Amino acid sequence: MIRVTSVVVAATLALSGATAAKPPLREVKEISDPLYWALVAYELSEHCDTIEPRKLKGVADGWGLVRKARKLGYTDEEIKAFIKSDEEKERMRQRGDAFLQHKGVSLDDPESVCALGRAEIERNSAIGVYLRAK
Repeated sequence: MIRVTSVVVAATLALSGATAAKPPLREVKEISDPLYWALVAYELSEHCDTIEPRKLKGVADGWGLVRKARKLGYTDEEIKAFIKSDEEKERMRQRGDAFLQHKGVSLDDPESVCALGRAEIERNSAIGVYLRAK
């Protein structure tokens, strides 16, 4: 009996070690990048009256990311913690600000925001697919 218990304990430790080896979701580009693109698109739509977010696409893709994260071995608790994390929200915000600055866009200048939004829509970019012109 002691031998079986030892094997169970060893297997449990090995499995928990494998779980602990997963990178944080922010480092999983196939999860964090599409989320970032959707958030940038939403931010652009919030600051431009002539574009709007494609909400159904965003929601559908969001659920797809949750399913993908689950398939990669992340628990619902880990996914929820990532999505609700103030640290992650701030990191995404800083990344978005850097992108806008790189593109010469200021959220205080709606025309620059709209120009970027229209360009992204026209290019059908990773950001543009989450937007549509009104």
